[in-house]
Amino acid sequence: MTGFVANTAPAEETTIENIPFFPDVSPVACRDVMRIDSSITPDRLRAALVSAMHDTNHDLRHFRAEQEAAGYATLAHVPADAIDGSSINVQLYQRAVYNIAKAELTERYRDYDTTLHGTQRAEDLDETIDTYRRQAILAIRKIAGRQRTTVELI
Repeated sequence: MTGFVANTAPAEETTIENIPFFPDVSPVACRDVMRIDSSITPDRLRAALVSAMHDTNHDLRHFRAEQEAAGYATLAHVPADAIDGSSINVQLYQRAVYNIAKAELTERYRDYDTTLHGTQRAEDLDETIDTYRRQAILAIRKIAGRQRTTVELI
């Protein structure tokens, strides 16, 4: 007789190793900070974070090259204020990655209900997704030392 076999324990959420210049990212910390519940599996969160790390690293590639040329081996070594024992640049990097990942997860897994209620919820989520993306862009701009907006005369 075969008995009921329960699913194994959820995958352990280990830290995601980054390239040497940028800090590693903790899925557990992201889950806590961004209030991501268990409906998002560890594998889905990990995939979103890896994608977000890649995007953030890409957006900061010129900044990284400048800092490495100036002799700074890691983002944590780049001169910046430290708050709560950590470089503000590292905190901003984490904010960018977490927000990009949360935007992707919200966008990908939102409710596709076609009722009026579902349509309103999807529209509300669009604003939320835009907010996550905006927060990530602002964090990346702060790290790179760029202004919040760029204005050009036409």
